[in-house]
Amino acid sequence: MKHRNLILISLVFIAIQACSPQKASNEDLTQRLSDQLNVLVQATDDSEKLPRSWTEKDGYKMIGIRDWCSGFPPGMCWYMYELSNDEQWKNTAIKTTEKLDGVQFYTGTHDLGFMVFCSYGNAYRLTGDEAYKEVILQGAESLASRFNPVTGAIRSWDWGKWQFPVIIDNMMNLEMLFWASKVSGDNRFRDIAVTHANTTLEHHFRDDMSSYHVVSYDTITGEVERKQTHQGYSDDSAWARGQSWGLYGYIVCYRETGDAKYLKAAEDIAAFIIPNLPEDLVPYWDYNDPKIPNVKRDASAGALLASAFYELGTMVEDGQRYFDLADQLLETLSSPEYLAEGGANGGFLLKHSVGHLPGNSEIDVPLNYADYYYLEAIKRKRELKK
Repeated sequence: MKHRNLILISLVFIAIQACSPQKASNEDLTQRLSDQLNVLVQATDDSEKLPRSWTEKDGYKMIGIRDWCSGFPPGMCWYMYELSNDEQWKNTAIKTTEKLDGVQFYTGTHDLGFMVFCSYGNAYRLTGDEAYKEVILQGAESLASRFNPVTGAIRSWDWGKWQFPVIIDNMMNLEMLFWASKVSGDNRFRDIAVTHANTTLEHHFRDDMSSYHVVSYDTITGEVERKQTHQGYSDDSAWARGQSWGLYGYIVCYRETGDAKYLKAAEDIAAFIIPNLPEDLVPYWDYNDPKIPNVKRDASAGALLASAFYELGTMVEDGQRYFDLADQLLETLSSPEYLAEGGANGGFLLKHSVGHLPGNSEIDVPLNYADYYYLEAIKRKRELKK
Protein backbone atom coordinates (compact mmCIF):
# COMPACT_ATOMS: atom_id res chain seq x y z
CA MET A 1 0.00 0.00 0.00
CA LYS A 2 2.83 2.39 0.87
CA HIS A 3 4.48 1.75 -2.50
CA ARG A 4 1.16 2.27 -4.35
CA ASN A 5 0.58 5.57 -2.52
CA LEU A 6 4.06 6.77 -3.45
CA ILE A 7 3.38 6.03 -7.13
CA LEU A 8 0.07 7.93 -7.00
CA ILE A 9 1.70 10.93 -5.31
CA SER A 10 4.44 10.88 -7.94
CA LEU A 11 2.01 10.79 -10.87
CA VAL A 12 -0.05 13.66 -9.50
CA PHE A 13 3.06 15.70 -8.81
CA ILE A 14 4.47 15.14 -12.30
CA ALA A 15 1.18 16.31 -13.80
CA ILE A 16 1.30 19.48 -11.73
CA GLN A 17 4.90 20.16 -12.71
CA ALA A 18 4.08 19.82 -16.42
CA CYS A 19 1.80 22.84 -16.11
CA SER A 20 4.31 24.96 -14.17
CA PRO A 21 6.52 27.72 -15.59
CA GLN A 22 10.16 26.80 -16.10
CA LYS A 23 11.54 29.56 -13.89
CA ALA A 24 9.80 29.54 -10.57
CA SER A 25 9.49 32.42 -8.14
CA ASN A 26 10.65 31.97 -4.55
CA GLU A 27 7.12 30.94 -3.59
CA ASP A 28 6.83 28.51 -6.48
CA LEU A 29 10.21 26.96 -5.71
CA THR A 30 9.34 26.67 -2.03
CA GLN A 31 6.09 24.92 -2.87
CA ARG A 32 7.84 22.61 -5.29
CA LEU A 33 10.47 21.66 -2.72
CA SER A 34 7.82 21.26 -0.04
CA ASP A 35 5.75 18.93 -2.19
CA GLN A 36 8.82 16.95 -3.20
CA LEU A 37 10.11 16.57 0.35
CA ASN A 38 6.63 15.53 1.43
CA VAL A 39 6.96 12.52 -0.89
CA LEU A 40 10.02 11.47 1.10
CA VAL A 41 8.28 12.06 4.42
CA GLN A 42 5.15 10.15 3.45
CA ALA A 43 7.21 7.19 2.31
CA THR A 44 9.41 6.98 5.42
CA ASP A 45 7.73 8.64 8.40
CA ASP A 46 6.27 5.45 9.86
CA SER A 47 9.76 3.98 10.29
CA GLU A 48 11.77 4.43 13.47
CA LYS A 49 14.77 4.97 11.20
CA LEU A 50 15.66 7.91 8.96
CA PRO A 51 16.24 8.12 5.20
CA ARG A 52 19.83 8.61 4.05
CA SER A 53 19.58 7.83 0.33
CA TRP A 54 17.48 6.10 -2.32
CA THR A 55 17.90 4.17 -5.55
CA GLU A 56 15.29 2.91 -7.96
CA LYS A 57 16.72 -0.59 -7.64
CA ASP A 58 17.04 -0.87 -3.85
CA GLY A 59 14.61 1.75 -2.57
CA TYR A 60 15.38 3.68 0.60
CA LYS A 61 18.57 3.37 2.61
CA MET A 62 17.29 3.80 6.16
CA ILE A 63 19.62 4.49 9.08
CA GLY A 64 19.59 4.50 12.87
CA ILE A 65 20.42 7.42 15.10
CA ARG A 66 24.12 6.52 15.37
CA ASP A 67 24.70 6.97 11.64
CA TRP A 68 26.54 10.22 10.95
CA CYS A 69 23.74 11.31 8.61
CA SER A 70 20.90 10.91 11.11
CA GLY A 71 20.58 14.63 11.91
CA PHE A 72 19.99 15.76 8.34
CA PRO A 73 16.37 14.59 7.79
CA PRO A 74 15.11 16.52 10.84
CA GLY A 75 17.24 19.47 9.76
CA MET A 76 15.72 19.36 6.28
CA CYS A 77 12.26 19.52 7.83
CA TRP A 78 13.21 22.46 10.05
CA TYR A 79 14.60 24.37 7.05
CA MET A 80 11.44 23.55 5.08
CA TYR A 81 9.38 24.97 7.94
CA GLU A 82 11.53 28.10 7.97
CA LEU A 83 11.26 28.58 4.20
CA SER A 84 7.54 27.86 3.96
CA ASN A 85 6.25 29.11 7.33
CA ASP A 86 3.93 26.10 7.18
CA GLU A 87 3.00 24.74 10.61
CA GLN A 88 2.67 21.26 9.15
CA TRP A 89 6.40 21.26 8.49
CA LYS A 90 7.02 22.33 12.08
CA ASN A 91 4.99 19.36 13.29
CA THR A 92 6.86 17.03 10.94
CA ALA A 93 10.20 18.46 12.08
CA ILE A 94 9.32 17.92 15.74
CA LYS A 95 8.25 14.34 15.07
CA THR A 96 11.38 13.58 13.03
CA THR A 97 13.68 15.15 15.62
CA GLU A 98 12.12 12.97 18.32
CA LYS A 99 13.44 9.92 16.48
CA LEU A 100 16.95 10.96 17.58
CA ASP A 101 16.17 10.76 21.29
CA GLY A 102 19.31 9.63 23.13
CA VAL A 103 21.82 10.42 20.40
CA GLN A 104 23.28 13.24 22.52
CA PHE A 105 24.80 10.68 24.90
CA TYR A 106 26.68 8.78 22.19
CA THR A 107 30.43 9.26 22.51
CA GLY A 108 31.51 6.88 19.76
CA THR A 109 31.74 9.45 16.96
CA HIS A 110 32.99 12.92 16.12
CA ASP A 111 29.89 13.55 13.99
CA LEU A 112 27.71 14.78 16.83
CA GLY A 113 27.65 18.25 15.31
CA PHE A 114 25.93 16.83 12.23
CA MET A 115 23.71 14.56 14.28
CA VAL A 116 22.70 16.95 17.07
CA PHE A 117 23.22 20.52 15.85
CA CYS A 118 21.60 20.09 12.42
CA SER A 119 18.51 18.65 14.12
CA TYR A 120 18.15 19.89 17.69
CA GLY A 121 20.17 23.03 16.90
CA ASN A 122 17.70 24.18 14.28
CA ALA A 123 14.83 23.07 16.52
CA TYR A 124 16.05 25.30 19.34
CA ARG A 125 16.82 28.21 17.03
CA LEU A 126 13.33 28.16 15.57
CA THR A 127 11.27 27.32 18.67
CA GLY A 128 13.27 28.43 21.71
CA ASP A 129 12.23 25.24 23.50
CA GLU A 130 14.64 24.83 26.43
CA ALA A 131 14.46 21.03 26.20
CA TYR A 132 16.27 21.23 22.87
CA LYS A 133 18.99 23.38 24.42
CA GLU A 134 19.75 20.75 27.04
CA VAL A 135 20.11 18.10 24.36
CA ILE A 136 22.61 20.21 22.44
CA LEU A 137 24.68 20.95 25.55
CA GLN A 138 24.86 17.23 26.30
CA GLY A 139 25.85 16.59 22.69
CA ALA A 140 28.68 19.09 23.10
CA GLU A 141 29.84 17.27 26.24
CA SER A 142 29.88 13.98 24.37
CA LEU A 143 31.84 15.52 21.49
CA ALA A 144 34.32 17.19 23.84
CA SER A 145 35.06 13.80 25.42
CA ARG A 146 36.82 12.81 22.19
CA PHE A 147 39.39 15.62 22.44
CA ASN A 148 42.98 14.61 23.16
CA PRO A 149 45.29 17.37 24.47
CA VAL A 150 48.36 15.48 23.24
CA THR A 151 47.25 15.51 19.62
CA GLY A 152 45.39 18.81 19.99
CA ALA A 153 42.42 17.41 18.13
CA ILE A 154 39.10 15.60 18.38
CA ARG A 155 39.34 11.97 17.34
CA SER A 156 37.24 11.17 14.28
CA TRP A 157 37.05 7.40 13.82
CA ASP A 158 37.29 4.51 16.27
CA TRP A 159 38.06 2.00 13.52
CA GLY A 160 40.82 1.33 11.01
CA LYS A 161 44.59 1.10 11.26
CA TRP A 162 45.21 4.69 12.33
CA GLN A 163 46.39 5.61 15.82
CA PHE A 164 44.37 8.82 16.10
CA PRO A 165 42.58 9.68 12.84
CA VAL A 166 41.25 13.18 12.26
CA ILE A 167 39.28 13.90 9.10
CA ILE A 168 38.63 17.26 7.49
CA ASP A 169 34.88 16.67 7.93
CA ASN A 170 35.41 17.19 11.65
CA MET A 171 35.69 20.94 11.07
CA MET A 172 31.91 20.93 10.59
CA ASN A 173 31.29 19.72 14.14
CA LEU A 174 33.06 22.63 15.82
CA GLU A 175 30.08 24.96 15.39
CA MET A 176 28.19 23.11 18.13
CA LEU A 177 31.13 23.55 20.51
CA PHE A 178 31.29 27.30 19.86
CA TRP A 179 27.54 27.51 20.46
CA ALA A 180 27.75 25.48 23.68
CA SER A 181 30.49 27.75 25.00
CA LYS A 182 28.40 30.87 24.45
CA VAL A 183 25.23 29.39 25.91
CA SER A 184 26.81 27.64 28.91
CA GLY A 185 29.58 30.13 29.64
CA ASP A 186 32.06 27.24 29.70
CA ASN A 187 35.15 28.28 27.72
CA ARG A 188 36.33 24.67 27.60
CA PHE A 189 34.16 23.99 24.54
CA ARG A 190 35.52 27.02 22.69
CA ASP A 191 39.10 26.17 23.64
CA ILE A 192 38.71 22.65 22.25
CA ALA A 193 37.20 23.98 19.01
CA VAL A 194 39.99 26.54 18.54
CA THR A 195 42.73 24.03 19.32
CA HIS A 196 41.27 21.51 16.89
CA ALA A 197 40.92 24.16 14.17
CA ASN A 198 44.54 25.26 14.66
CA THR A 199 45.87 21.70 14.59
CA THR A 200 43.92 20.97 11.42
CA LEU A 201 45.08 24.18 9.77
CA GLU A 202 48.70 23.28 10.52
CA HIS A 203 48.66 19.69 9.28
CA HIS A 204 45.77 19.01 6.91
CA PHE A 205 46.58 21.50 4.16
CA ARG A 206 49.07 21.40 1.32
CA ASP A 207 50.88 24.45 -0.06
CA ASP A 208 48.02 25.16 -2.50
CA MET A 209 45.49 24.91 0.39
CA SER A 210 43.93 21.73 -0.86
CA SER A 211 43.50 19.33 2.03
CA TYR A 212 44.11 15.72 2.86
CA HIS A 213 41.06 13.81 4.02
CA VAL A 214 42.69 12.00 6.97
CA VAL A 215 45.61 12.97 9.16
CA SER A 216 46.52 10.49 11.89
CA TYR A 217 48.56 11.45 14.95
CA ASP A 218 50.83 9.53 17.29
CA THR A 219 49.03 9.46 20.63
CA ILE A 220 52.28 9.55 22.66
CA THR A 221 54.18 12.31 20.85
CA GLY A 222 51.31 14.12 19.13
CA GLU A 223 53.29 14.07 15.89
CA VAL A 224 51.69 13.28 12.53
CA GLU A 225 52.02 9.59 11.64
CA ARG A 226 50.18 9.48 8.33
CA LYS A 227 48.33 11.65 5.78
CA GLN A 228 45.79 10.11 3.43
CA THR A 229 42.71 10.79 1.32
CA HIS A 230 40.53 7.83 2.19
CA GLN A 231 37.47 8.77 0.11
CA GLY A 232 39.25 10.48 -2.77
CA TYR A 233 41.10 9.45 -5.93
CA SER A 234 44.50 9.17 -4.22
CA ASP A 235 46.24 10.26 -1.05
CA ASP A 236 47.58 13.36 -2.82
CA SER A 237 44.32 14.29 -4.54
CA ALA A 238 41.72 16.89 -3.58
CA TRP A 239 38.50 15.06 -2.73
CA ALA A 240 35.80 17.58 -3.58
CA ARG A 241 33.51 17.28 -0.59
CA GLY A 242 36.50 17.39 1.73
CA GLN A 243 37.50 20.75 0.28
CA SER A 244 33.95 22.01 0.87
CA TRP A 245 33.99 20.78 4.47
CA GLY A 246 37.21 22.67 5.10
CA LEU A 247 35.96 25.88 3.52
CA TYR A 248 32.72 25.83 5.46
CA GLY A 249 34.48 24.94 8.71
CA TYR A 250 36.92 27.85 8.65
CA ILE A 251 34.17 30.28 7.73
CA VAL A 252 32.40 29.18 10.92
CA CYS A 253 35.62 29.55 12.90
CA TYR A 254 36.05 33.12 11.68
CA ARG A 255 32.42 33.95 12.44
CA GLU A 256 32.75 32.61 15.99
CA THR A 257 36.20 33.97 16.88
CA GLY A 258 36.91 36.96 14.64
CA ASP A 259 40.44 35.58 14.19
CA ALA A 260 41.68 36.81 10.81
CA LYS A 261 43.78 33.69 10.18
CA TYR A 262 40.57 31.68 9.79
CA LEU A 263 39.19 34.12 7.23
CA LYS A 264 42.47 33.94 5.34
CA ALA A 265 42.29 30.14 5.45
CA ALA A 266 38.74 30.20 4.08
CA GLU A 267 39.68 32.57 1.25
CA ASP A 268 42.78 30.53 0.42
CA ILE A 269 40.73 27.32 0.29
CA ALA A 270 38.21 29.10 -1.95
CA ALA A 271 41.08 30.27 -4.16
CA PHE A 272 42.04 26.63 -4.68
CA ILE A 273 38.49 25.44 -5.32
CA ILE A 274 37.19 28.09 -7.71
CA PRO A 275 39.63 27.61 -10.62
CA ASN A 276 39.05 23.86 -10.41
CA LEU A 277 35.27 24.08 -10.82
CA PRO A 278 33.65 23.08 -14.12
CA GLU A 279 31.60 25.56 -16.12
CA ASP A 280 28.36 24.84 -14.27
CA LEU A 281 30.27 25.02 -10.93
CA VAL A 282 29.08 21.65 -9.56
CA PRO A 283 32.33 19.92 -8.56
CA TYR A 284 33.70 16.73 -9.97
CA TRP A 285 33.82 14.17 -7.15
CA ASP A 286 37.60 14.66 -6.90
CA TYR A 287 39.37 17.65 -8.45
CA ASN A 288 42.35 15.51 -9.47
CA ASP A 289 40.65 12.55 -11.11
CA PRO A 290 42.63 12.16 -14.38
CA LYS A 291 39.46 11.14 -16.25
CA ILE A 292 37.90 14.60 -15.84
CA PRO A 293 35.52 15.62 -17.44
CA ASN A 294 34.23 12.07 -17.82
CA VAL A 295 33.73 11.48 -14.10
CA LYS A 296 30.90 11.78 -11.58
CA ARG A 297 29.79 15.11 -10.17
CA ASP A 298 29.05 15.60 -6.48
CA ALA A 299 26.01 17.79 -5.90
CA SER A 300 26.56 17.54 -2.14
CA ALA A 301 29.94 19.26 -2.51
CA GLY A 302 28.22 21.90 -4.66
CA ALA A 303 25.41 22.52 -2.16
CA LEU A 304 28.00 22.96 0.58
CA LEU A 305 29.91 25.45 -1.55
CA ALA A 306 26.79 27.48 -2.30
CA SER A 307 25.92 27.78 1.38
CA ALA A 308 29.52 28.55 2.34
CA PHE A 309 29.97 31.19 -0.39
CA TYR A 310 26.87 33.06 0.78
CA GLU A 311 28.32 33.40 4.27
CA LEU A 312 31.86 34.12 3.09
CA GLY A 313 30.52 36.94 0.95
CA THR A 314 29.29 38.71 4.07
CA MET A 315 32.77 38.67 5.61
CA VAL A 316 34.88 40.40 2.96
CA GLU A 317 34.79 43.74 1.16
CA ASP A 318 34.52 42.21 -2.30
CA GLY A 319 31.89 39.70 -1.22
CA GLN A 320 29.80 40.06 -4.37
CA ARG A 321 32.07 37.65 -6.22
CA TYR A 322 31.20 34.95 -3.71
CA PHE A 323 27.50 35.86 -3.85
CA ASP A 324 27.63 35.56 -7.65
CA LEU A 325 29.22 32.12 -7.45
CA ALA A 326 26.65 30.98 -4.91
CA ASP A 327 23.81 32.30 -7.08
CA GLN A 328 25.18 30.46 -10.11
CA LEU A 329 25.57 27.26 -8.12
CA LEU A 330 22.02 27.47 -6.80
CA GLU A 331 20.72 28.12 -10.30
CA THR A 332 22.52 25.02 -11.57
CA LEU A 333 21.39 22.86 -8.65
CA SER A 334 17.82 24.07 -9.19
CA SER A 335 17.90 23.13 -12.87
CA PRO A 336 16.44 19.88 -14.29
CA GLU A 337 19.95 18.40 -14.44
CA TYR A 338 20.22 18.28 -10.65
CA LEU A 339 16.82 19.03 -9.09
CA ALA A 340 14.59 15.99 -9.25
CA GLU A 341 11.30 16.00 -11.10
CA GLY A 342 8.26 16.03 -8.87
CA GLY A 343 7.71 12.71 -7.18
CA ALA A 344 10.90 11.16 -8.57
CA ASN A 345 14.20 10.45 -6.78
CA GLY A 346 12.36 8.92 -3.83
CA GLY A 347 11.32 12.40 -2.73
CA PHE A 348 14.90 13.58 -2.26
CA LEU A 349 15.57 16.98 -3.82
CA LEU A 350 18.95 16.71 -5.53
CA LYS A 351 20.31 14.07 -7.88
CA HIS A 352 23.94 13.21 -8.65
CA SER A 353 25.80 13.11 -5.34
CA VAL A 354 28.72 10.83 -4.52
CA GLY A 355 29.30 9.35 -1.09
CA HIS A 356 32.39 7.12 -1.22
CA LEU A 357 33.43 6.29 -4.77
CA PRO A 358 36.57 4.22 -3.96
CA GLY A 359 34.41 2.19 -1.58
CA ASN A 360 31.78 1.72 -4.30
CA SER A 361 29.19 3.26 -1.98
CA GLU A 362 26.45 5.79 -2.76
CA ILE A 363 27.62 6.75 -6.25
CA ASP A 364 25.45 9.11 -8.34
CA VAL A 365 22.54 9.00 -5.88
CA PRO A 366 20.55 11.45 -3.74
CA LEU A 367 21.99 12.03 -0.27
CA ASN A 368 20.26 13.68 2.67
CA TYR A 369 23.16 16.02 3.45
CA ALA A 370 23.12 17.34 -0.12
CA ASP A 371 19.47 18.32 0.36
CA TYR A 372 20.17 19.80 3.81
CA TYR A 373 22.86 22.19 2.57
CA TYR A 374 20.89 22.98 -0.58
CA LEU A 375 17.98 24.15 1.58
CA GLU A 376 20.40 26.03 3.82
CA ALA A 377 21.86 27.81 0.79
CA ILE A 378 18.37 28.85 -0.34
CA LYS A 379 17.62 30.12 3.15
CA ARG A 380 20.84 32.13 3.27
CA LYS A 381 20.21 33.64 -0.13
CA ARG A 382 16.73 34.80 0.86
CA GLU A 383 18.03 36.28 4.10
CA LEU A 384 20.62 38.27 2.15
CA LYS A 385 17.93 39.60 -0.23
CA LYS A 386 15.83 40.97 2.63
